[in-house]
Parts: sequence; C-alpha cells; structure tokens
Amino acid sequence: MFHVPRHAGGHPRLATAFLSLLFILTAALIAWMTVRPAPAVSAPEPRPLRPPLVVVQDLPQLTARLARWGATGGFTGGVLVARGDQVLFRQVYGYADRSLGTPLALDSRFRLASVSKQFTAAAILRLQDEGVLSVDDPLCRWIDPCPAAWAPVRLHHLLSHTSGVPDLMARPGWGVRRVTPATPEELTAESAKYGLQFPPGTKVRYDNAGYNLLGYVVQKATGLPLQDYLRDAFFVPLGMADTGFEDDMSGVVMGYANLGGPPTPQPDHNVSIIFGAGALYSTLDDLLVWQQALHGGKLLSPESYARMVADHAPADTPDERGRPRRDWGYGLYANSLGTRVRPAFPDRQIYHTGSWSGFRNLVTHQPDEDVTVIVLSNNFHQREAVFLLSQQGMAEALGRPFPTAMAR
Repeated sequence: MFHVPRHAGGHPRLATAFLSLLFILTAALIAWMTVRPAPAVSAPEPRPLRPPLVVVQDLPQLTARLARWGATGGFTGGVLVARGDQVLFRQVYGYADRSLGTPLALDSRFRLASVSKQFTAAAILRLQDEGVLSVDDPLCRWIDPCPAAWAPVRLHHLLSHTSGVPDLMARPGWGVRRVTPATPEELTAESAKYGLQFPPGTKVRYDNAGYNLLGYVVQKATGLPLQDYLRDAFFVPLGMADTGFEDDMSGVVMGYANLGGPPTPQPDHNVSIIFGAGALYSTLDDLLVWQQALHGGKLLSPESYARMVADHAPADTPDERGRPRRDWGYGLYANSLGTRVRPAFPDRQIYHTGSWSGFRNLVTHQPDEDVTVIVLSNNFHQREAVFLLSQQGMAEALGRPFPTAMAR
C-alpha cells in the first residue's frame, strides 16, 4: 500500500485542488490581459475652425469693382479678404477650364508659383526650432560633394536671396531647362557647376535656385522629400487638405496667358524645376489658414518668426524703380504696397507674389490690424489687376480711401 507521510506536503487531494485553483487563476489572468481595454491615448489637438465656404461680399466697393471686371474678363480668379478669422470677402470669377465651360469654384486649386517660397523658408525655420539645423549653417554641411565656391554660403544667404548662387534663368540653356523635368539631386548638381555672382551677403538678387537648394537641405536633414515634410509638419496638422505639390493628378485649374485673341491655355507647368521655389498649389481658404497660423505665432518660435520677417538686404541696397525698396525676409517681403496706388495709403504689408505658367498671385498681410488679402489669378498677364485688387481689398478692410488706379 502506497503510504504518504502526514507531514510530507499535505493530502494529495489538497495538492490537486491547489493546482486546479492555480490553473484557473492563471487562465483568468491571461483572459483579463487579452480583453482589457487599451491604454488611453491623448487625442490630437483639434484642427483650426474654418469659416463656412460660402460667398461673402461685405466690402461694397470691392464687390462693385469685381462685378465689372469679372463680367468683362478683366479679372479671372479668386479673391479673399479677412480680418483675423472673419472673412469679409470671398468670391471667384471666370473659368477653371474655358474649353469645357467649367466655372471656378470657391475651393478651386491654383498654382501658387513663388508664393510657395514662404513654405520652404518655414520648413527650414521649423527645423531650426527643433534643433536639427541652424540658418547660420554652412550650405556645405548639407551638400556633399560641395563646390569650393560655396564654402562661404550660409543657409541664411539662400533664404534672403543674398547667396550669389546664379538663378536658373541666369544660366545658359534656360529654354531647355524650363521644359525638362529634373530631380532635386540633378538641380543641385547643376547649380554646383557655376560660380557665385557676388560674395555672399554683399548684394540681394532674386534666386529660385537658392530655394531649390533649401528644399534639398530639408530632404537631407529629415530624410523626407520636401513635399512629404511640408505635408507632415504643416498641411495635415493645419487641415490644409487642398494644398500640396502639383502633379498631373492634383486638380489644379487651367492657367492662361493673353497672347493675342482669346486667353491661351498654359498646360506645361513643369514645376519639378522649381520644387523648392514654386511647386505648390492651394486654395483661398487653405491660404487663409496658413496666414493665420504663420503670422499668429502657431508655427514658429518668436525668434524664428522675427527673423523670417526681418530685412536681410545689405544696407546699401538701392531703391527699386524710383520707389523705396522692399524688405527682404525669408520667403517674404515687406513694404508699403499702398503707396503704389492712388489714393495712396502707407500701411506696412508682409507679402509675396507668384507667377508661373498661366498664373499670377499676390498674398499680403497687414500685421497691425491682422488683415489678410489673397488674390489668385489663373491668367499670367493680369499682373496689374491682381495688384490693384489686392490693395483695394486691403484699403477697404482697413477703412482707408478706396484706390481706383495704379500710381504712374
């Protein structure tokens, strides 16, 4: 007979019961771990509230002017005027595609051209705020191989158009380059072939090639193409769903030019050669969201924003065409644009223009009263109309006398 001593570990039925209880508890623990709710994840910050996308015409004088120009084709495009987040005027005139008779819509996408530069500049400044780079970095820190001529060039010089790197249009073979697609690497290698036009910091000269180089620096610093970085850092967080890099699938309206006879379509944009300088598309309201975030201190540190809107042109930079010169910021200018219309008004405005392949734009902001005016035209040759309309909208929103003509 098998005998278990009384003090050798307890009764075998008790041991069996203990093991069964241990098994049940273990199974219950596994089941609880399997079905318990996942840890709470903090909700993302809500996107900025956007005003309803409806026609607004609360500026009577601008409304009357555009009723005439829109009816005659003197202006085709969209206009938005806002004070803070209050839209004072929003309307479009003309066609998105004349051949199909498709009218422009309030959310039509326009090619921004050089209005894009402020986005590239903001990307560099955001990376500076994050400690990834500095605007005082030598360009050669980010370009390898780097030509000896670029040794004195800093990112600051590229941002302020004071680098001396020759612009695309200042080089031989511009006509071929204009229509030939290129990668950022190819554009960087091409720029490296040419010497500087002047010592960095000694002159200011508008430079698309410099902003392409900045776009390449963003790529090198982040491991992302410029368009992906802008999307992740700015467009998605701000809810700018109608802003991005243009391709043949982006739904940008047709651009036109006045070449004699009816406006002529301009379908050959090839923005690959201005990927850091002018390749974005956007809408009236997406640009309003951007302006509010940028000038409202929601994108950059106060120090970086102050540097973005400061004047970096050399002190001896001459006046422009007999008028006081603009301030050269990072992807932005500042000047009293209202002195170029009659009657004049002196308010300082922070702005940038854009023109490329059938489009002509002006986006301007008056910081003291937080007024933004956005004029986007899909006709390259409506430069004067775009400028005058921008100043009419600005003047009426500020309560200044309504301009009726350009100053001559």
